[in-house]
Amino acid sequence: MISVSNRLQETKEYYFSKKLREVAQLKKQGKPILNLGIGSPDLAPPQEVVKELMNAMQISGAYQYQAYKGIDELREAMCSFYKTHYQIEVNPNDEVLPLMGSKEGIALISMAFLNEGDEVLVPNPGYPTYQAATKLLNAKLISYDLTEENAWHPDVKTLEQLDLSRVKLMWINYPNMPTGEAADHAKLQELIEFAKANSILLVNDNPYSMVLTDEKFSIFQLEGANEVCLELNSLSKSFNLAGFRVGFLVGNSDFINAVLKVKSNMDSGMFFPIQKAAAKALKLGANWFESQNEIYKKRRQLIWDMCDTLDLTVNKSAVGLFVWAKINSSQTAEELADQLLYERDIFITPGSIFGHKGSNYVRFSLCVSEADLETCKERIQNTKAI
Repeated sequence: MISVSNRLQETKEYYFSKKLREVAQLKKQGKPILNLGIGSPDLAPPQEVVKELMNAMQISGAYQYQAYKGIDELREAMCSFYKTHYQIEVNPNDEVLPLMGSKEGIALISMAFLNEGDEVLVPNPGYPTYQAATKLLNAKLISYDLTEENAWHPDVKTLEQLDLSRVKLMWINYPNMPTGEAADHAKLQELIEFAKANSILLVNDNPYSMVLTDEKFSIFQLEGANEVCLELNSLSKSFNLAGFRVGFLVGNSDFINAVLKVKSNMDSGMFFPIQKAAAKALKLGANWFESQNEIYKKRRQLIWDMCDTLDLTVNKSAVGLFVWAKINSSQTAEELADQLLYERDIFITPGSIFGHKGSNYVRFSLCVSEADLETCKERIQNTKAI
């Protein structure tokens, strides 16, 4: 018998991979399920980006292997994006690396910096892929709590009480997912000092900075970040290009080169027309984001209305592509999510998939049309005592 690797014994199938199969099966059975569970933008990307993609397909050499570091135009556009929106100077030659989505970046960073037995600080609640990448490399996961009382930021004083001698890497995510908490500069500045004092690589996963935010945040706006930080960014949410699988990594040249060593052995470059289209998207002005956010504001209000009916508490200063809602009844997150799915044909995400600190919360996606949200609202209001 051929057995799988030991690392898979600790790795579960991604929640949405499994749950969406169930949702698809229910739809095949005739259930009119509306999906408020995942953050896959339903809106179209900018028309000029689509046009650029089509035009690039006619360019000679478009279907050949591409450079591991991406084309110059794309890296320069990524750096220009950082200068325009975050007021950060990035060198396109060695401080930025295009990725096939942020998820690839999480894996590559982990492979570049972790040895077996190294320890990784992972947020609870937090994006499950941080845990999965850690376990797949036989590193040790050290969960740290995010709480509403501390505005969903790490408590540095609590972290300092840990044995940090084997901690190599720490994942953070601001603006935060799943909670929607905006970045607190003072708290994150303290975290940078903590990382420096303990020789920890601090990685900020930053795909939501353009969605419903007044302030466009990058970790590199903070003093000393360049010494100990990397930052992931993505075009999936901001430009409605999730299927393109385009992200990028920003940081000092030593860190970027370490990740490039891994990447160059893992893939053979991004499809040229996608790179051209991504570069076009990154050059768009503020009007694009303003128009998108007006749509999301209307959708968010409809979800807030649903939360009121369900006796859920929301933070109306939260940002990003989701609504994170606290359950005020005795129901667990899974019970409420399943009740909505099986009795109201509405799929939402139980906060428990992000860690036990999310077990009293549920998450709603804004990637649903106003018409469908109105339908969800009617389904919930028709039976208020759900």
